[in-house]
Amino acid sequence: MKRLPCLLWLACAGTGAALAQALSYAPPSVAVIEDAPPAVRRALQEASALESGPDGPETTDKLWQAAVLYCQASRWGSAEGQYRLGMLYAFGQGVPGNPSFAASLFSLAASLGHAQAHQMLDTIQLTSAKLPACVNQDQLPEKAPPPPNFFHDLPIDLQPGTGLSIEKYLLTLPNHKRWLIPLTTTMSAWYALDPKLVLSMIAVESNFNTGAQSPKAAMGLMQLIPDTAERFNVRNAFDATQNLRGGMRYLRWLLSYYRGNITYAAAAYNAGEGRVDRYKGVPPYPETRAYVKRVLGLYGSTRHAFDGNLTEASPWLTAGGR
Repeated sequence: MKRLPCLLWLACAGTGAALAQALSYAPPSVAVIEDAPPAVRRALQEASALESGPDGPETTDKLWQAAVLYCQASRWGSAEGQYRLGMLYAFGQGVPGNPSFAASLFSLAASLGHAQAHQMLDTIQLTSAKLPACVNQDQLPEKAPPPPNFFHDLPIDLQPGTGLSIEKYLLTLPNHKRWLIPLTTTMSAWYALDPKLVLSMIAVESNFNTGAQSPKAAMGLMQLIPDTAERFNVRNAFDATQNLRGGMRYLRWLLSYYRGNITYAAAAYNAGEGRVDRYKGVPPYPETRAYVKRVLGLYGSTRHAFDGNLTEASPWLTAGGR
């Protein structure tokens, strides 16, 4: 899996309020706060205010302070505190990213009836019983290091205008779309996908427009058609996290089905695996051929690692030895 500095800078660019948008952030409901004991209520209110504040040099510190408060609420049995702390660990905000801690916290909150925690368990695709120490005892969580300066010492060869690549494309994204980069980068790791490939497909599919809708009813960032959304249990295709989850699951399956061949996987993502199998390759549709060319051009490779246990290979691919 390729890891280039540009993606790391971009992934660190969306923090605080921007990433809160990526996580479909909403303050705890009035009912949740009113039903909580006084100490839990204060912790949730203070943490929520810190988490939803504006971005700035002290964003990491504020998110860590929110994590401290969510640790307290979690120790006191608050499902909302457990869920919120899990989100911080899932996306490495304020505390170091730790999917195992996140999965365990989501599981704990889901067992108490927290619906959003249950959805995140489905998204993160991980089972764990390992909780952060701050949930089991009164101690502070580890603090995440501050993110690097986004444009500091940016290499000349990653500047816009020197050729088509996903790195250069991302540098041209307007600020109101950049919050999607850290979200996509983090979630790609959960599904063992190179974030460069996923970001390349999003660029071609929707130009990072969460509300995109095609005449063929394809919806959201990764343009899920209703059948695909249903196939991968996506209830709201215009929700960024749900859309990415469905699109990444489908892409991961396609990469397994076509044994890491991105050309065939991209063609199938656009036209369906049935048509790729029928034509034993990229179908002769101008739209599909242009789509594949654009994705490969942005990504810069035709191969990707795959999990052969997800599904059997396409029959014609196996028969042809390709």
